[in-house]
Amino acid sequence: MSANQGIVKANLTPLPDRVSVDGLEAKWSEHWEQSGVYKFAGSRDRKSVYSIDTPPPTVSGHLHVGHVFSYTHTDVIARFKRMCGFDVFYPMGWDDNGLPTERRVQNYYGVRVDTSLKYDPDFKPPFEGTEGKKIQAKDQVPISRQNFIELCEKLSAEDEKLFERLWRSLGLSVDWAQTYHTIGEHPRRVAQKAFLRNLARGEAYQKEAPGLWDVTFQTAVAQAELESREYDGFYHRVAFHFADGKPIYIETTRPELLPACAALIAHPDDERYQPYFGQKVHSPLFKVEVPILAHPAAEMDKGAGIAMCCTFGDMTDVEWWRDLKLPTRSIIQRNGRIMMSTPDWIENEQGRELFASIEGKTTFSARKMIVDALRESGDLDGEPKPTKRMTNFYEKGDKPLEIVTSRQWYLRNGGTDRSLNAQLLERGKELQFHPDFMRVRYNNWVEGLNGDWLVSRQRFFGVPFPLWYPVTAEGQADYAHPITPDESRLPIDPSTDTPEGFEESQRDQPGGFTAEKDIMDTWATSSLTPQIVTHWAEPGEQNEALFKATFPMDLRPQGQDIIRTWLFSSVDRAHLENGCLPWKHATLSGWILDPDHKKMSKSKGNVVVPDEPIKQYGADAVRYWAACARLGLDATYDEGQMKIGRRLAIKLLNATKFALSIGREDENHHVGQPAQASWKLADVTVALDQAVLARLAQVITEATQALESYEHSKALEAIETFFWNFCDDYIELAKNRAYGKADEQGQVPAQADVLSARTTLGVTLDAFARLFAPFLPFATEEIWQWMHEGEGSVHQAAWPLAQDYAQAAGETSPELLTWAGDALAALRKIKSEAKVSMKTPILSVTLAVAPSGLAAVEAALGDIAQAGRVTGSIELKQDAQLSSQADSSNDQTGSESEGSTGVQVTASELGEPPAKQARK
Repeated sequence: MSANQGIVKANLTPLPDRVSVDGLEAKWSEHWEQSGVYKFAGSRDRKSVYSIDTPPPTVSGHLHVGHVFSYTHTDVIARFKRMCGFDVFYPMGWDDNGLPTERRVQNYYGVRVDTSLKYDPDFKPPFEGTEGKKIQAKDQVPISRQNFIELCEKLSAEDEKLFERLWRSLGLSVDWAQTYHTIGEHPRRVAQKAFLRNLARGEAYQKEAPGLWDVTFQTAVAQAELESREYDGFYHRVAFHFADGKPIYIETTRPELLPACAALIAHPDDERYQPYFGQKVHSPLFKVEVPILAHPAAEMDKGAGIAMCCTFGDMTDVEWWRDLKLPTRSIIQRNGRIMMSTPDWIENEQGRELFASIEGKTTFSARKMIVDALRESGDLDGEPKPTKRMTNFYEKGDKPLEIVTSRQWYLRNGGTDRSLNAQLLERGKELQFHPDFMRVRYNNWVEGLNGDWLVSRQRFFGVPFPLWYPVTAEGQADYAHPITPDESRLPIDPSTDTPEGFEESQRDQPGGFTAEKDIMDTWATSSLTPQIVTHWAEPGEQNEALFKATFPMDLRPQGQDIIRTWLFSSVDRAHLENGCLPWKHATLSGWILDPDHKKMSKSKGNVVVPDEPIKQYGADAVRYWAACARLGLDATYDEGQMKIGRRLAIKLLNATKFALSIGREDENHHVGQPAQASWKLADVTVALDQAVLARLAQVITEATQALESYEHSKALEAIETFFWNFCDDYIELAKNRAYGKADEQGQVPAQADVLSARTTLGVTLDAFARLFAPFLPFATEEIWQWMHEGEGSVHQAAWPLAQDYAQAAGETSPELLTWAGDALAALRKIKSEAKVSMKTPILSVTLAVAPSGLAAVEAALGDIAQAGRVTGSIELKQDAQLSSQADSSNDQTGSESEGSTGVQVTASELGEPPAKQARK
């Protein structure tokens, strides 16, 4: 529409005999792809670009309806911004590296990695899908790392096709030319380049230190990947002994760690143990002398108030070990079993024999053997007492984590540098969170960090660290002096590439080099998605132009559960590398709950496959359900709401067809024939019609402000409420006039009044097509093409401007429509109560109207009479008692007509229903 001319021009197409939402996804998806509706145009002006850091979904072969949830929220914003004139940069990535992919490949193909094996170019996996059956590790065929990686890449490519098919069927307006894989060449180059720069600045470092270790997946685990779970256990009351034999009792849930005990710890203010600080006792069974020390992290009200510090049982042990400079007495291996040789700090012969008996045992078996020995020695006071304790798990694991000392790579994130910590908290203040209450989760995470980000993993399918190490003449790796490649060589794989100045024959040889075997944590790559998609630090004028036009990005949409991992790590990387936030806004979605209000998850077996509701109700209906949910709040999977969405889409199709068919039923055009329309807002001259435009202007303002504030559900509610009000009230009130039909007294409406109604129907439904477009892309494209064939997609049309309609409405109040609808509802109510047809004529009627609505009802009386089939007189009577009730009713947008109290029938006379007249 032109704001100056106030004209909507339409190329009307033949209308279908019957409208349907079925088949619209395939029809319009293909059209959008061929016409490049969503293609990023490559604008170079940052102010004209809106860029989205789209979450790359983890490609693990499993889709559930939660995938459509937050992605729909993002797509609504992308479509809105595009209609507002922005060149929307909306890429899609696939997070295909990391543990989920490895687990899926192991189970799908029945294989596992053996790093000692060489690459077999002719390898064929034993399985091609195991139908969900888990293959035990002992039954998996060992293969080389490179063969395994090839299988990961192969299966990921197949899974990505399923994901893309889902996104397309859902109607995501992604630019499919802008896609990436987190294990692809470009992302690997970005991740390695960023790491090398972190290393050069001293932000990346390695150290040998105790850390959390998952014995199942054989990898270190970062603080952000922890999940605290309740775990069944037993308290064992165990006696340590002073030199004179006097006992002192501790309570422990892990007696198998007695050989690793380095001290007993109590709180410095605990009067029970203050006399013993500095003294020494002997451990039971193993007779190792350990000191009794004070530390403020000891809990006086837990157990006996004094605990043994074992290196290491949990992270508190690590804290005590570090602060009190205790000896390291590790006995747990990386495989979760007891070490295979008796440690030299156990000197007692009986203790050494006992330890030899538990060598190589699981912690569970060793615990049972130690408890039996404590019973026999008399050092177990009473029987173990059942308890439940909170224990750290890897979020993807099912066994409690152990503490293992190993060499790992770390990236500074404020956990050990309070200055950096303060800077990252300031970045959180700059970022606009939607909803804002999610900000506290970011702050709590940053404030609670107690160590830097552990970014190395002992896995196989991921981005390798671009590092080698010199090998000394004695054959030892010199980890203190890593060898780095030039950035121009990236990406590299140190296991197959050689460092400059060396030859392959020198690999793992004295005086040669050895490769870093670890890979980067998957978040170390995902944290760089803003830099990956904007082509940060990539050579070439085109790449530089893209980066300047899109970075910092505008939006990061994501789940609330990964604020501590993805959101925070991305902020950390951009702060260190780019000195700014990676984006201006972050939208956080809630969980999807099943009908019993439990979180949907594959492990619980309550997941719904998203293809099913899309096939049953249509993509627009599923999008409607998702868009109704507010950001940050959980939403229940509700097929009832999808049915409402489907009904809304069908109603939009029917209402538009109805309005367009009216415009063609004149002497110049026939139904179903092509036509052209030129709806001029200046032709809207009837007060009721002007009230519609006034209300439309209000809705456009409300919806625009809501979408600008990332409140998509609020925008949808405003648009939908007015749409139903428009259909239920205005169309019913104005359709006889729009048809040009004579009223019950035979009076034919003036041509100007007919034109006013037809214009109002046309321009309002044209606006509805655009207002609903971000939410119901398929139905709106269908009706847009009915009205604007050959004029491009509705998704490239301009978002409607409120001032265009407000200007045409003049001084007319939008409440006039509400009052007219209330009056029509009152007339219908008397027929409903009399249980007669709505076509039954009303011979006479008296309407009592609140004072504030009297003028409005009077202005629309002609349309009210026709819609209510009033053949006789209508008398209006002001009723002051209805005033306060009417005010509260009219304050509500699109009030339900049946619930109105502002207009009431006080007297009426009904004619005979049409059926009875026909029988006579």
